[in-house]
Amino acid sequence: MPQTERQEPILRYKLAYTAIILIIYLLGRGIPLYGIDISAYRAVSGNAEILLTQAIGGDEKQFSLFVLGMSPYMMAAILVQILVSIRNAGTKARMSIAGLNRMRIAVTMIFAVVQALIRVQTMRFRPGGPELVVTRTVAVIEMITGVMLIMWLSQRNEKYGIGGRTVLIYVNIVSSVITTLSRHPVGDLYLPLAVAAVMIVVTLIMEGGEKRIPMQRISIYNIYADKDYLAIKLNPVGVMPVMFSTAFFMVPQLIIAWFLWLCPENMTLLWWKENLVLTRLPGIQTYIMILYFLTIGFAMMMISPKGITEQFLKGGDSILGLHPGRETRRYLTRQVWGIGLASATVMSICIGIPMLLQLKGGINQELVMFPSSVMMLTSLWHTLHQEFKAIKSFEAYRPFI
Repeated sequence: MPQTERQEPILRYKLAYTAIILIIYLLGRGIPLYGIDISAYRAVSGNAEILLTQAIGGDEKQFSLFVLGMSPYMMAAILVQILVSIRNAGTKARMSIAGLNRMRIAVTMIFAVVQALIRVQTMRFRPGGPELVVTRTVAVIEMITGVMLIMWLSQRNEKYGIGGRTVLIYVNIVSSVITTLSRHPVGDLYLPLAVAAVMIVVTLIMEGGEKRIPMQRISIYNIYADKDYLAIKLNPVGVMPVMFSTAFFMVPQLIIAWFLWLCPENMTLLWWKENLVLTRLPGIQTYIMILYFLTIGFAMMMISPKGITEQFLKGGDSILGLHPGRETRRYLTRQVWGIGLASATVMSICIGIPMLLQLKGGINQELVMFPSSVMMLTSLWHTLHQEFKAIKSFEAYRPFI
C-alpha cells in the first residue's frame, strides 16, 4: 500500500514570505528622504494627527521613504470601486482584472503626486536657496516611489503571504500602540484602557454576529431546505471604513493646504486649517461624518443588494415571502442600509467618545486614537485568526492515494 504523501506546510511558507515583506517595509520606514533635516523632527511628539496618519503610513516622524503610506492606494482603490459599482452588468463583464489593476495604479499615481507635492512644502530640508528646488524634486520622486513600493509589497503579500494587504496596516497600528503606551505612566492609561476594553467586546460581538434572512433555494430538496438563509454580518465591512476615513480625512486637509499655498492670507482657509484637526470640534465632526458615509457606502457596495437580486433571478432562488426582482431588491436595500447605519453609529460612538473627552481634558491628546487603534487591531486579528484556521484546516487534509 503506497505511503500517504505529506502535505506541504503552507502556513509556514506564507508566514516566512510575510516576514520578508515586513522586513523590507520596516527598513523602508527607516530610510529618510534626501536632504531632510532630521534634527528638526526629533523633538516632535506624538499627537492625535500623527497617530491617525501612522495607522496608514506608519512613519511617526513623517520624513521617511514611506511617508505617504498606503493612503494614495486606499483612496484610489475606493474611487475605482465606486466607478465600477455604478456601471451596468454588461460593462462590468467586459472589464478585465488587468484593466482594473492598471486603473488603480494610474489613480494611485495621481493621488501620490498630489500628496507628495503638498507634503514637500511643509518639510524641512538642509539645503537652501537654489539647491532647495532640486532637493524637493528628489524628495517628491522618492515619496512617489515609496507609494509604488508599498503597493507592490501589499500585492505580493496578498498573493503569497498571510494577512493580505492589511498586514502592513496591522504593523503600523501595533507600532503606534507600543509607542503610545511607552510615553505615558500607568495612571494616564486607566481611562483609555477601559474604553479600549469596551471597544474590544463590541468589535468581537459585531464581527461574530450576523443577521440571517430565510431563503428558498430550488437546488435544495432535503431536510436542510428550511434551514437555509442569507447571512449578513452585523459589521459587514469590518473596520475598513475606519482606515479609509483616515485616508479621506486627509483630503480636505490637503486641499486647504494647496489653496493656502496659493492664497496664504485667506482668513477662511486659515480658520479651516486650524480647526480641521482631531483636537478641535469641527475636525472631529468632519471625521465622524466621513466615517458614517464610508461605512454605509461600503456596506452597500460590498453586499450589493442589486447584485444579489440579479443572482436570485438567474438562479431561481428567492427570499421567503418576497417576490423576486424589485421587491427583493428593496427589502435587501433596507436591510443593508439599516445594518450599515447601526454599524456606523456603533463605530462613531466608540471613536467619538475619546475625542470628545479629549476636548474636556479627560484624555491626553496622545491617547485619543489609542482606543480606536485597539478596535482596529481586534478586527484585523479576528480576520487573521479566521485565515489561520482556514489554512490549518487545508493542511489537515490528506490525499486518498
